Amino acid sequence: MNPAKRRAIFERLRAANPSPSTELEYSTPFELLVAVVLSAQATDKGVNLATRKLFAVANTPQAILGLGQSGLEGHIKTIGLYRAKAKNLLAACRILLERHGGEVPRERDALQMLPGVGRKTASVVLNTAFGEATIAVDTHIFRVANRTGLAPGSNVAEVERRLEKFTPEEFKRNAHHWLILHGRYVCTARKPKCPECSIRDLCEYRAKTAAPPARGAA
Repeated sequence: MNPAKRRAIFERLRAANPSPSTELEYSTPFELLVAVVLSAQATDKGVNLATRKLFAVANTPQAILGLGQSGLEGHIKTIGLYRAKAKNLLAACRILLERHGGEVPRERDALQMLPGVGRKTASVVLNTAFGEATIAVDTHIFRVANRTGLAPGSNVAEVERRLEKFTPEEFKRNAHHWLILHGRYVCTARKPKCPECSIRDLCEYRAKTAAPPARGAA
């Protein structure tokens, strides 16, 4: 895909959604960190249902620790892998209090030292909470990048490198959000909604879905 086509794709995505953001609900960097850790192999909707109740009673590292393992599990048990996630969150809270004064660090290395926080989670926090021009590649973005030809790669790391390299600077701050939302609602896994896609003519996906036949058509 040439640079002009990449720019056109991002221009259209920006025109449709000038100020994109995560669908996870949060009000502080710590709440975002918790929500993103919980979102692994879970839907944003499911995470929001759990965190609305959790954050009402505990939305700081100290308060989360006060719940203990069983107490935290009780608030997030509707989320997959909740036991492991509760253990990681409690360990992360201890580190935040011991090393960072209870605040979420703005450095990638420090974030990735927290239990349950990998590169993707760190990128989301850096981008969404602190405004860094990072691109976190999840399954949606991996799919969109490969299908469209925007930044094809055989693995997540390769797609991330190519998106970082080829995305025009002015779009990097919001690229993650545009691509994940596009993958979630338009370029879906099983049956992409190509007929209603705003970048259909720019996309290099060969197996585009056709528009449904008009009513009354033979």
